[in-house]
Amino acid sequence: MAGDDVRPLAPLRVAIVDDEELARLRLRTLLGDCVAPAAQVVAELASAAATLQWLAQQRCDVLLLDIRMPGLDGLQLAQRLRGLPQAPAVVFVTAHAEHALAAFDVQAVDYLTKPVRRARLQEALARVAQRIGSRAAPEPSTRPPVAPPALADDQVIVVHERGERVRVPLAEVLYLKAELKYVTLRTAARIYLLDDSLADLAERLGTRLLRVHRNALVAVSAVRALERHPFTDAADALDADDRNGAWAWAVHIGATDEWLAISRRQLALVRSVLSAAD
Repeated sequence: MAGDDVRPLAPLRVAIVDDEELARLRLRTLLGDCVAPAAQVVAELASAAATLQWLAQQRCDVLLLDIRMPGLDGLQLAQRLRGLPQAPAVVFVTAHAEHALAAFDVQAVDYLTKPVRRARLQEALARVAQRIGSRAAPEPSTRPPVAPPALADDQVIVVHERGERVRVPLAEVLYLKAELKYVTLRTAARIYLLDDSLADLAERLGTRLLRVHRNALVAVSAVRALERHPFTDAADALDADDRNGAWAWAVHIGATDEWLAISRRQLALVRSVLSAAD
């Protein structure tokens, strides 16, 4: 029946807030390639003041917001927006990874580091769409409510925390790292400890996380840079070219501003995978 047709979701209304014109152009281009959900750029703004003035007359679903700008910075703007009755969602887009924790304190939906990859931007938009959908009031209907589809077991990692089972979506995992008797699971907002061995997790997850070292698996989308980096811990630099100098090839995890060493055995594969992802 016609009433049962499934209509496509309307594009997300996006405002880009960045004082650099080239940065705004880059985001506009990436947004043009986003399809699930699609996005419509409704404004490009160069300052927090201009954004507040625009929001007084217009609306959008999400701000793609830089942090370091003249006048009010992005964090201060996000804090002010929390007082609005219908505040847009905020996704920070910045070259500075050190503000990630502060960003989530102002309830940002996501935190992207420049240069932004299209896949990572699409993931952030999907989170915005999910949040908007959860806020929307259900339409009156005589049909029984339908529960949203649960993530399949192969899309989550189950964590036992304080006697409860927590299902962490695989899409939120930045890396897994073996440390002493535990494996650390890192997301942008939390650190979890797992009882599983890294070997068992690697076998289960297959190619969805990239092995960079015998003690670390990394989400490709979380990697901001690949370069040589100094390590103060000799264990981290075990595979360094200069054992005394403690320098090693490493990947930079943008959301947490951390460096994870790459073993010599894995370096060629890591380079190849990251090049293909660009």
